[in-house]
Amino acid sequence: MKVGMVASHYPHAAHREEFISRVHQVREAFLRTPGCLSADCWVSADAVISVVQWESEEASAASFAAVQTAGLDLAYDEREIRPREIVRLAAC
Repeated sequence: MKVGMVASHYPHAAHREEFISRVHQVREAFLRTPGCLSADCWVSADAVISVVQWESEEASAASFAAVQTAGLDLAYDEREIRPREIVRLAAC
């Protein structure tokens, strides 16, 4: 079953471009993993939004493992104004 994720991130204005770059690096790592169907980065006035779709929960887990193995920065820290909002989705 296809699964997805929508993650809204709220970087401080001073870190917005850096954060967009971080999201693009993670996007590229996701796209290189088998079973990742799509990964996009969107922006709004106050948020950077990641939208990712995988063919299965196992593919999603493999993507996150690949990002960790690559040493990419997923940490929530003081560069963000407020906690991230992450919604996990399953196709129906």
